[in-house]
Amino acid sequence: MLQLQLVREHQNEIIDALKKRNIEAAPLVAKVLQLDEERRALQTKLDATLAESNKLSKEIGGLFKSGKAQEANLLKAKTGALKEESKLLGDDLNNTANALQDILYQIPNIPHASVPAGSTDADNEEIFKEGDIPVLIPGALPHWELAKKYDIIDFELGVKITGAGFPVYKGKGARLQRALISYFLDKNAAAGYTEMQVPHLVNEASGLGTGQLPDKEGQMYHVGEDDLYLIPTAEVPVTNLFRGEMVDQKEFPICYTAYTPCFRREAGSYGAHVRGLNRLHQFDKVEIVRVEHPNNSYQALDGMVDHVKDILRELQLPFRILRLCGGDLGFTAALTYDFEVFSTAQDRWLEISSVSNFETYQANRLKLRFKDEQGKSQLAHTLNGSSLALPRVLAGILENYQTADGIEIPEVLRPYCGFDKID
Repeated sequence: MLQLQLVREHQNEIIDALKKRNIEAAPLVAKVLQLDEERRALQTKLDATLAESNKLSKEIGGLFKSGKAQEANLLKAKTGALKEESKLLGDDLNNTANALQDILYQIPNIPHASVPAGSTDADNEEIFKEGDIPVLIPGALPHWELAKKYDIIDFELGVKITGAGFPVYKGKGARLQRALISYFLDKNAAAGYTEMQVPHLVNEASGLGTGQLPDKEGQMYHVGEDDLYLIPTAEVPVTNLFRGEMVDQKEFPICYTAYTPCFRREAGSYGAHVRGLNRLHQFDKVEIVRVEHPNNSYQALDGMVDHVKDILRELQLPFRILRLCGGDLGFTAALTYDFEVFSTAQDRWLEISSVSNFETYQANRLKLRFKDEQGKSQLAHTLNGSSLALPRVLAGILENYQTADGIEIPEVLRPYCGFDKID
């Protein structure tokens, strides 16, 4: 959420910056300023009414002590009216403050200066590419056919148990899945990230804190009876560990990693591009989260990008990095880099990681602060990245490592799997 003071002081700059997102923010900004003015006027009036009521209460005590009961009772009637007025003003103030908060929730983060303009993923900027695209055997299969051939993932069985988008991993497929999780966690731990185990359901305050709520696209699963949400990523519970916290800046950088299943409704997704592991309702992911001093957050972002690069190099998968354009940028992000792995069997790039800097946007919602050298409270910066999301990494391995007599296992994963080939 944008800071209110920032909106007050830089309204025109914010309106111009959000044009990169193809958003006409002027009406929202105008509404914020109007509600803020109303809120401050109500607060001033409430403060004056309470002050007058307190002053009269002191006078009433003095009058009773002086034996002037009649005058005291007249003032008591007046204080009663002031208390009623204060209650009405307080209700108006709360309603106005809530309306202001709701409008602020509708304004996305300001894109970083390096974010390219654009409307769709076609306008994203490729900034890096590495790895040779393998030449596959004649008759190479996409991963969903390989999964069936080698009996390692059963999509139909998942439909029977739950529905489409909930696959069942079997035998060596399940072991390869577990190997990837362990490998990712070990790589992250070696890079200085502390491993955490966190809940897979969160409350509304947590969803609001990281920006998944309000859920404008209806992508979260909601447990109505308990008013809880299944997490779409470990980013939500891990980042919310710091909600309402005053962090000692000596602790920076704070680096956490966590493995969780992730749940997304993926409303509106259909077509050949979502077959197999390409788009799921439940999938596994290992996440990295950082809380940083504002002066260091973009250096930290570069470090996260290099870390994911190193993992993909070890997996020996051809990949590229995109800087997302304004129209494809996530609601809460200031700058995002997407990693994509090339699927040779599908002849297309598959997104397998997003690494983002949210600057103060999440921290403002979370009230995540630190004291600077002068003892002044400041908002921290938050960052997160997939390191990595498993489904499309697994799809890339199955498709790019297929041979005439089976699927080779990347060398770095063999100690984790306990086998060299799926056959």
